[in-house]
Amino acid sequence: MALPDPPGGNDVRSLVARRLAEVQRGQGARESVTIEWRGRPLSIDVIDVPVEMLYYNPETHRIRAQREHDPHRDAHLTSDPWSQESQDYLHDLLKANPADPDREDPEFAGLLDDLREYGQKDPGIITPNGILVNGNTRRAALKDSGFPNIRVGVLPSDWSWQDIGAVELELQLRKEHRRDYSYINWLLAIEEEEANGRGATEIAKSFRVHQKTIQQARWILSFIREAIDRSRVKLSDGSTVSMRLVDFEQDQEKLKELHRAYTSAKDQEKADALKEARLLAIVLGKSKTDVRLIEDNFTDKYLKPRLAPELKSEVTAAPASVKIPGLDINVRDTSPKIKQARATTDMVLRARAKTAAATLLTPKESAEANRVISAADKAVESGLTTAGRDIRLRKRKLAAPERLSDVNDLLLLCIDDIAQARSQGLFDYEPLDDALVSLRDTLRKLAQQASRGVNDPGEGLIWLQNATTDRR
Repeated sequence: MALPDPPGGNDVRSLVARRLAEVQRGQGARESVTIEWRGRPLSIDVIDVPVEMLYYNPETHRIRAQREHDPHRDAHLTSDPWSQESQDYLHDLLKANPADPDREDPEFAGLLDDLREYGQKDPGIITPNGILVNGNTRRAALKDSGFPNIRVGVLPSDWSWQDIGAVELELQLRKEHRRDYSYINWLLAIEEEEANGRGATEIAKSFRVHQKTIQQARWILSFIREAIDRSRVKLSDGSTVSMRLVDFEQDQEKLKELHRAYTSAKDQEKADALKEARLLAIVLGKSKTDVRLIEDNFTDKYLKPRLAPELKSEVTAAPASVKIPGLDINVRDTSPKIKQARATTDMVLRARAKTAAATLLTPKESAEANRVISAADKAVESGLTTAGRDIRLRKRKLAAPERLSDVNDLLLLCIDDIAQARSQGLFDYEPLDDALVSLRDTLRKLAQQASRGVNDPGEGLIWLQNATTDRR
């Protein structure tokens, strides 16, 4: 989106022009920085510019998701991006922890220390009228540290806002770049590239990832936006609140694992049951290892029996299919079981949205939201404990047969090794005989353990018992 020129843009443009001219007339070594400009490398000159004269880029991908942290300041930023209030908001967000914008990012503190000890290492990039294309965070750190000037390369005078986005992304995605975008801002950057008409193959190449990663990113961002829509709730004062993109900032691995599990499921209803149960656990802040315990039967087997009555929603039986309005086509409707699971998750999503807007709530609304979250958390935690125990028990039950299957595969390889050694005249019987004696002793122990408490052994155990019985 094209924005108006900053109010001090002409002053910056005059200063930049003078300093570029001075650099080009100078006899000493010139500093330059190479960027990707409209499909080709371009070296641009670097100059010193006063820190206070520059403007943060309101469209920077670095804090795109975090802008909604304060809706009032974000609205002002949208309507008047170059005002002092808007620029101060950008300054605060650039310093903030991406997952918790109320706190300073430890990486920003590290950048401050590095600048104070070593000074500015790499130049930023600006437009001729003083908008930062790259180096927004560096400018924030230099400003907080009291540095008067910042070294910057200057884009050509025919720049566009599309050029700004492309240059910022290209510099960010270089392997030597030090501070990564947060996960949600990375997803938004991919979405923006698609909106600009770039195909998945081209985007994957630019972002240096596989095409399937781009497809996964699309799915995850769509999933998050759906959850945000489902969380939207009207408060008693008439305002509407919802969860925010930033609320999912720390859930990267949980979301990726959910995508893999959901897309690999063979049964759609089981996939939907898995998605609802894992979304509920993610919203409640469960760890990655806990979320992994959730399978498609989690809601029915472990959660529903533990849910408080206020978290259970009565869902009437649905018709087998529903008609698409305007078309003579019937599609299968969502099952009552999935609708009930969604209703429970929606209650918790709306409660989370309310707790994030605590200052707008009445005491009654606050108590109700906390009660819903507490009841859901208790049910999920109890269900996870039992599910974890059952999964460990199931693994123990399957461990012995799986190990024997592995042993069988190794014995087949051993037969091949013996055949090859014989064909080449290299077979040595004595070491094999020693190994067979050890195998016999191990099989006897296996027969003893496997026979305990078995009154009616099957064919395999009978064979093992006979094979390990000393018949001398």
